Amino acid sequence: QEQLVESGGGLVQAGGSLRLSCAVSGSGFGIVVMGWYRQGPVEQRELVATITSGGSTNYADSVKGRFTNSRDNAKNTVYLQMNSLKPEDTAVYYCHAKIRDGTLVLYNYWGQGTQVTVSS
Repeated sequence: QEQLVESGGGLVQAGGSLRLSCAVSGSGFGIVVMGWYRQGPVEQRELVATITSGGSTNYADSVKGRFTNSRDNAKNTVYLQMNSLKPEDTAVYYCHAKIRDGTLVLYNYWGQGTQVTVSS
């Protein structure tokens, strides 16, 4: 059973930066894609960014050019560098991973969530 352990987040002023980290606690074998979702106080959970095992990235239009999703395969860790933060980026950010087990069944895993608050 894999677990995702998040770190980072916090309070920052508009225009500032934060970096989130998410580590897979198990072997990390079979990771297909990792990424980030966020959920504001009244919004539904939405995709922020993803990165495949091959390094291909995808971003929500609202964060393109400001956020960078990267991964360290040796550490089974993904990072979300968030620059030029805006108040509307305020949300709980969740790490997500799709991982195949030894029988090639694909499972979804979620981190515990970390709060990001951007003050105006």
